[in-house]
Amino acid sequence: MKIVIGNDHSAVELKNIIKAHLEEKGYEVMNVGTDTSDSCDYPVYGEKVGRAVASGEADLGIAICGTGVGISLAANKVKGIRACVCSEPYTAKLSRMHNNSNVLAFGARVVGSELAKMIVDEWLAAEFEGGRHQRRVDMIMDIENR
Repeated sequence: MKIVIGNDHSAVELKNIIKAHLEEKGYEVMNVGTDTSDSCDYPVYGEKVGRAVASGEADLGIAICGTGVGISLAANKVKGIRACVCSEPYTAKLSRMHNNSNVLAFGARVVGSELAKMIVDEWLAAEFEGGRHQRRVDMIMDIENR
């Protein structure tokens, strides 16, 4: 599985920790984030993550900024993306199971590295349940197409 990861200047250190964590678990990681602490604009990196997932270049995406909110908003503007901001593992798990999220976002100023690893692990381990949830995901996607 190929995971794209993107970040702004506030999340360089956490991105590198999560990237190493994913690679240790055998995932292929595509880095589209900044690697410097020079101030930059999170929408650029949210869009890059979203486009890589939407195009099929990556299977799933992880987006990290200060809070996770701004970068997720940018990713969600890409057609086909369902990015969820998660600050704990339970929401991450259910975002996959019920919402079929394809981009996970969190904040480097909100969660520490060990919690971030747990969030990522729960998100990746979960599978979309389909069923009644598929109807709701379809409704979300219909909004995007109007």
